[in-house]
Amino acid sequence: MNVPETVATALDDREVAGTRCLEAGAGAGNATAGLLANGAARVYAVTDDSEHARTTRRRVGDVGDDTDDSGGGDSNDTDDGTDSRDDRLAVVEADLRAVPLPDDSVDLITAHGLCNVLDPAALSAVAEEFSRVAAAGARLVVDDYDPLPDGAAIRELFAVENAASELARGRPALTFYPAAFLRRLFAGRGWEFERERTLLEPVPWTESHVAAHADEAVSMAAECPEGAGDALAAASRGLASEIGSESVGRMYSLAFRLPR
Repeated sequence: MNVPETVATALDDREVAGTRCLEAGAGAGNATAGLLANGAARVYAVTDDSEHARTTRRRVGDVGDDTDDSGGGDSNDTDDGTDSRDDRLAVVEADLRAVPLPDDSVDLITAHGLCNVLDPAALSAVAEEFSRVAAAGARLVVDDYDPLPDGAAIRELFAVENAASELARGRPALTFYPAAFLRRLFAGRGWEFERERTLLEPVPWTESHVAAHADEAVSMAAECPEGAGDALAAASRGLASEIGSESVGRMYSLAFRLPR
């Protein structure tokens, strides 16, 4: 399993071996790969996206190699959602606001690039679930992105994506929380802050990242009223063409511990 450097750096001062882990928001399975590579006893990769669930199962089986930090069934998948090639993994399709795990059941939680896709209400609910499923003494690693600086070209593309999402679904697609905000949020739910480190600075928003966000904006624009949707789709395509790629902003990692 190829583990991205950002995940390796975020986990290298954490005690992973022998722990029961929750990867919150499986995405491409990057954190799941890192947890298993570091000797986790059990990893529950929870996502509400069936495509991400399939990607994570394939990824851990070394069929795929998607190490992107942006954000059909497999013949080797078992009926309960686990991957038969590594019995330490259970991929669970569920809403993170209601994680289907018992209270006090995990020792380590990772949220790698998760918070930026949660609006404030959803983020609050997910944080409550983290505290519920965490055992006494559990650790939490949150990796995410600071708000982009004024003048960043990709910030304009994200604004168009958010406008399309607000019109189509009534909520933003992306919310970038400062590290200090997430520190306060989790401290308010009983987590003791341990450290902060920079994972990427600047963040390389590649052409594939830019294209993926433009495609998402176009997809949501198709659900908007015709005039507004057409304008948003055109704006997203134009910005993607203009931007190409850009390196800007910071990705950070925060670590917390729950008191015993």
